[in-house]
Amino acid sequence: MHGPIQWVRKIFYVILAVIGVPVNLISIVILSKGNCGLSSCTTRYLVAMSTADLLVIITEIILRRINDYYFPLNFLYLTFVCRSHYVLMRAAIDCSVWFAIAFTFDRFVAICCQKLKSKYCTRKTATVVLSTTGILLCLKNIPIYFRFKPFLVIDNVEWFCFNKRSYFTDPRWIGFRMFEKALTPIMPFSLILLLNALTFRHILVNSRVRQRLRVQSKKDNHSDSEMERRRKSMILLFTISGSFIILWLVYVLYIFRIGHFLDDASYYLFENVAYMLRNLSCCTNTFIYVAIQSEFREQLKSAVKYPVTSIFKLMHKQSN
Repeated sequence: MHGPIQWVRKIFYVILAVIGVPVNLISIVILSKGNCGLSSCTTRYLVAMSTADLLVIITEIILRRINDYYFPLNFLYLTFVCRSHYVLMRAAIDCSVWFAIAFTFDRFVAICCQKLKSKYCTRKTATVVLSTTGILLCLKNIPIYFRFKPFLVIDNVEWFCFNKRSYFTDPRWIGFRMFEKALTPIMPFSLILLLNALTFRHILVNSRVRQRLRVQSKKDNHSDSEMERRRKSMILLFTISGSFIILWLVYVLYIFRIGHFLDDASYYLFENVAYMLRNLSCCTNTFIYVAIQSEFREQLKSAVKYPVTSIFKLMHKQSN
């Protein structure tokens, strides 16, 4: 059974890399232009999320999974390189998750806390929140560098990364592992569920206010645009959050060792599906933007047409 799963896994990660890198790059470029009908702070969060997802694809999928499958021995297996790579990989995954939490909290404030909205939901606040979160998560992962020791030493050159025995026995390392699991993904998973539940409850409770706003929007074009922007923001929030919950659910169950009730073959399948779905979450946001944001679709069409039109213009000039 392991053989077919390994082949599926290899093909899956190649496809994920081939699709994930360009779609996240396109998302970063299009969103950075700010022409998608979203607020500046929302745009900043989405750009940060796409950037973090791109880094996860590079560090986790390309430099780890694909490298292990297709390039069995290269400089990435030098001990100091794979130590650094693992730190960067974990930092990228943490940032990908917690940037989604930051975006969810920002939308929660925008929808449920009108008094705080004008102060918190700004481009400046988004920059501070994202940069502070990124720095703290990078610092949090520095100890990971010291959990490994070389597996082989050839001509005084250290190769491969192997967990130190103390990583499994030292109370400090045990505590750090528990902290890691709590930080990503248990706390984020719980926070997204809580924030979305509170947001949804607030929307239901204030349905009469929204109806009054709709009536006012018929007389005021500005109010109509504000309501449309808010509606798009809510749809975007629930879709991104729902995607996160669905794709990370199996991995959360894996973290809680639910799979230990399975036999060996089923557990192996369960483990691989958990990691594959978790990594798939790094490619879904762009497709969500395409499905929900008409402005994003228009920008994407222009980006696709631009190389073709440029070639035709160049050919036309040369013919003249």
